[in-house]
Amino acid sequence: MNVARKALGLLAAVFFSSAALAQAFPSKPITLICPWPVGGSSDLVMRSIAEAAGKQLNQTVIIENRPGASGTLGAVAMVNAKPDGYTLTQTPITVFRIPHLQKVAFDPMKDLTYLIGLTGYTFGVVVRGDAQWKTFKELIDYAKANPGKVSYGTPGAGTSLHITMEEIAAEAGVKFLHVPFKGVAENIQALIGGHIDVTADSTGWASQVDSGRARLLVTWGGERTKRWPTVPTLREVGYNIVSDSPYGIAGPKGMDPAVAKIIHDAFRRALDDPNLLKAFERYDQPVKYLSGADYTAYGRKQFEQDRVMMEKLGLKANN
Repeated sequence: MNVARKALGLLAAVFFSSAALAQAFPSKPITLICPWPVGGSSDLVMRSIAEAAGKQLNQTVIIENRPGASGTLGAVAMVNAKPDGYTLTQTPITVFRIPHLQKVAFDPMKDLTYLIGLTGYTFGVVVRGDAQWKTFKELIDYAKANPGKVSYGTPGAGTSLHITMEEIAAEAGVKFLHVPFKGVAENIQALIGGHIDVTADSTGWASQVDSGRARLLVTWGGERTKRWPTVPTLREVGYNIVSDSPYGIAGPKGMDPAVAKIIHDAFRRALDDPNLLKAFERYDQPVKYLSGADYTAYGRKQFEQDRVMMEKLGLKANN
């Protein structure tokens, strides 16, 4: 009987401790890591997300940029971060992919608490406005006739842009020259400056396309975009590929479930914020909400799919 009472007492103490912690959370600003450079589309949208979530939490959410390593430095930071809810990170799809390509300082299935899935990207292939290629087929035909001579930029090795371009190359039987950058700003500058032939990236190229300085050849979603309805999808030009890189928010492993719920609920309500929805629309990022449990399940599935894909493309590292 005494043992049972002690066990019940311990459970009650844990419950009330958790409840007290949740009631006090958040009592100070929260740091949200954006693993991309300042000024790019990802950074600007993340700042809108932070502002909208901060309103719901009645606390400031501070963006901390940690660009590099194909968007995985936020995940690296979670390994040693306190699981108190005050340090979070955006989790791009590369978090599930890069561990198959090289040694990393985190395990995506063990070192993170996945809190909520938020949105995804609109990707496309862009050339300069004065380029000889008017269609994606013309670009592929040229690449077939000139192996290794068509250079394309992405925001980093192992990103969805890089992997999808390699999928296309494998399916089309062509060889591209990949040039990785730290983000969309560098990528677009290299294209417009004539240093690369093609840019594969999210819609940081939109203003260049709309002004005519660049030409959008194909988009990678499941259907044509509202903004560029005359531009075909990869499926429409003969490739059964959809690539939109859903992303969300995660914290360190071992987070208190009550605190995790507070964070989830705040970011979920933020998805209804008019200013955030405007930012999503401006950068062509549709809402792709997933609960914490569903986002965790998505991560496990994506981790396994990427393992298979890296093996298929001959990119898997022998870690």
